[in-house]
Order: sequence, then C-alpha cells, then structure tokens
Amino acid sequence: MPHTMITGALKGMVTLVTGGASGLGRATVERFLRQGSKVVICDIPVSNGEELAKELGNDVIFCPTDVRQEKDVQDALSACKDKFGKLDVVVNCAGIAVAFKVYNFNKKQPHLLEDFKRVMDVNTVGTFNVIRLSVGLMGDNKPNEDGQRGVIVNIASIAAFDGQKGQAAYSASKAAVAGMTLPLARDLASTGIRVNTIAPGLFQTPMLMALPEKVRKFLGTTVPFPSRLGFPDELAHLAEAIVLNPMMNGETVRVDGALRMQP
Repeated sequence: MPHTMITGALKGMVTLVTGGASGLGRATVERFLRQGSKVVICDIPVSNGEELAKELGNDVIFCPTDVRQEKDVQDALSACKDKFGKLDVVVNCAGIAVAFKVYNFNKKQPHLLEDFKRVMDVNTVGTFNVIRLSVGLMGDNKPNEDGQRGVIVNIASIAAFDGQKGQAAYSASKAAVAGMTLPLARDLASTGIRVNTIAPGLFQTPMLMALPEKVRKFLGTTVPFPSRLGFPDELAHLAEAIVLNPMMNGETVRVDGALRMQP
C-alpha cells in the first residue's frame, strides 16, 4: 500500500460508513479516522465491526445495521447523534454480488428471481434507504461558507457500464446507484448536500482476495495502468477528495486504471 500522509483534512467531521467492517468500507473508515473524522461503522451483526471499533479507539462506534431495514438505519443515526452530535458525511459501501447467467440452458433453469431481488435490495434499495434517512440529520448542520451541510458518497462499480456475463443483477443494481446520483444531487442542492458516486474497478477486496493468487495476478494484468489490483486505500483517498472538493456534485467517477471489462 502506498504511504499515506496524515493531514487532518477531515478534522471536526463525522462520517457514517456502511459496509464499514471490511474491504473498501474498512479502508474508508481507517483513512477518514487518520484524517481526523469521527466515524460510525455500519455493518451486519455477524461482521467484525464491534471488534474493529474497539481496535480503532474512542472516535469510532459500531452499529449493527442491515441497510435494507429502516429501523436499523434510524438506530445507527440516533447513535451517531448521541455520540458525536451530528453527521457530515455518508459513504455507502455496503453491497453484495451474485454471478449467474440469465438462463442455464444445460440445466434448463432461469436465474433465480430471489437472487436478483436480493442484490437489488441491498445494493440499490439499501443505498437509497441510507441516503433518504441520513440527509434529515445532515440538514440540521450549520451551513459553511458555500452553504454546504453534508456530503454523500456512494459506491457503484464499473460493472454499471460494462458488466460481464453473469453480472445482470449486480450490474443492474450498480447502474441504478449511478443513475440516481444526479437526481439526488438536484433534490438536495437547495439544502446544501452534495451527492457523488465512485465506480471502482478491480480492487483488493475480501471477495477478490479469496481467489487463487494465479487468478488475482491475471486479473491485475487486465488493468492497463497501473497493471495491478487497486489498493482499498486508493478508493478511500478518492472518497476523501470528493468530500473536500466543493464543486464535486452529481457525478459518477470511475477509478479503474483505464480498465474496460470484456464479456
């Protein structure tokens, strides 16, 4: 991982990260902490979120959260307000994936509808659920000199634009996240809340790191430059840059080393 300078650029902020116990979410939690933000980790109860929060210190709390459930998200927001007094940033990293073709002609079986619905529920509905509830707390913030009260950063995927075979459910869910970015930014503009989305390529997430080393190396070679898997902190760095740049709004940004996925 590249050396990361500690600047305190996010000092005084409070950030809520969904999917914050592992992968891209955990990297975001750790980077934002290093940069001075206080952090609420939201992840499912069976995650290691509680242990991670204890490990990271007093400026972090863990809230067991299923992003699809209104009560879970409301409880996390209440805990955030009770502990830290406000909410400035939300980074939506919670997500799942399945890989099935729309029809298996050998077994004469269609893609399971419940699998498609589950991916849409977590990735799309869950992201929207967190946004619709969290912006109410953000709206209580005193605006800065630009009138800004908060920032939302969503995580989509380059599969939203060039999904591979077997990715119909995942690509649809991530394309929906990218698709709602601009209207959400427009909805929230008058309140001073910005909304942006990051579409990462191939990163060293637990899902990819579970693959054999030979496969991981091959996947790295498919990335034009740099020809490797991305470090999770590189995505977190972009999330930080989005938070700090007041003109970033309503945009979906690819971070993929110029990778365009092939069928």
